[in-house]
Amino acid sequence: MENLVNKGINTENLPNKEGYFGEYGGSYLPPALEKVMKEVEEAYEKISKDPTFIAELKDLNEHFTGRPSPVYHAKRLSVAAGGAEIYLKREDLNHTGAHKINHCLGEVLLAKRMGKKKVIAETGAGQHGVALATAAALLGLECDIYMGEIDVKKEAPNVSRMRVLGAKVVSVTRGTRTLKDAVDAAFEAYLADPVTQIYCIGSVVGPHPFPMMVRDFQSIIGMEAREQMLSYAGSLPDAVVACVGGGSNAMGMFSAFLDDKDVSLYGVEPAGKGLDTNMHAATISKGTVGILHGFKSLVLQDKDGEPLPVYSIASGLDYPGVGPQHSYLHSIGRVNYKTATDREAVEAFYALSRMEGIIPALESSHAVAYAVKLAKELGKGKKILVNLSGRGDKDIDFVMEHYPLEEYEPEENLKDGYDEFLKHIGGEKN
Repeated sequence: MENLVNKGINTENLPNKEGYFGEYGGSYLPPALEKVMKEVEEAYEKISKDPTFIAELKDLNEHFTGRPSPVYHAKRLSVAAGGAEIYLKREDLNHTGAHKINHCLGEVLLAKRMGKKKVIAETGAGQHGVALATAAALLGLECDIYMGEIDVKKEAPNVSRMRVLGAKVVSVTRGTRTLKDAVDAAFEAYLADPVTQIYCIGSVVGPHPFPMMVRDFQSIIGMEAREQMLSYAGSLPDAVVACVGGGSNAMGMFSAFLDDKDVSLYGVEPAGKGLDTNMHAATISKGTVGILHGFKSLVLQDKDGEPLPVYSIASGLDYPGVGPQHSYLHSIGRVNYKTATDREAVEAFYALSRMEGIIPALESSHAVAYAVKLAKELGKGKKILVNLSGRGDKDIDFVMEHYPLEEYEPEENLKDGYDEFLKHIGGEKN
């Protein structure tokens, strides 16, 4: 393995040397951080070709994380959808319960090689925070996690996990008290001391080289899935579906299929309470070009260029920006960006739990919801691969309190209970 990513999955050689994917990306930073970020870029360029680093990361992926994560044929869900066969890439089975561990191990290994003493980060749903705290504990670094006050309360199990692992959880009480404000606070902390600590960004966002670096660490998802579909399902999928907030799990999955023009790619954004309201976080669907957190991309912003308050039932998706490579792939039409509402996500959350015995994260539930709709559209004989980016342990208490099971229970006289579950995510009564 010469590099962290296979040759061929990034055929357009992006980003360029300045960190741009077309017009998106780059690095828009205060002077105090420019030199530091250049050091990060140079260190990453070096270790990404270093056989000893690659071997160490490979060993941790296999023996610590438990890779490769399997691909699973969701047969009952496929029958319920009544069309294409649905397969799941089980990133929820990774150690720590999500895809976030993939780039966290890489980032903390990089930090240690750079001689850093502490890693800091933001988190929304808490999965990035848990993964970074885990990697920091494993490799002996201090760890500070910035989290919006609302998310601290909403994702209490993950907050406890971070603290047990030795991380300091900093509750951010200003602004919307969610992910965007957590990112702001983490950037400020990094600016205060960029020498002994490093900001380990939790998605394919931020200034160059982070969109590239996180994508590369996450590309293992797509590389595995591509081989697994050929072996397990006998062919490449006709469509690949992943949820998109900042976009790390989607970019990791999509990267291996960009050259496969017969494979349609779908990124699913959170429509929240509806795209006709101000209660959503559908950046690509509703955003305009702007600069946020050190990079240029599509942003949900007001007329003065200030980020708008955003919302999603899934804390990991409520971000007013999106990774610059996603904006680029949207601009050239390579990826289709769709949406799923809160209601659709909860229906999918319960449906997958009841039909397959898999409790998905609310973030991943957005992708499952759209995949069920898409299965109906594509029809029999087609295959859909969904990136199940995380497990739903963190969401169970919140969902049961605010979206009670009784409102989602199927009527007894409906065949296998499928129809009621699928009422809001594309199913029809037989």
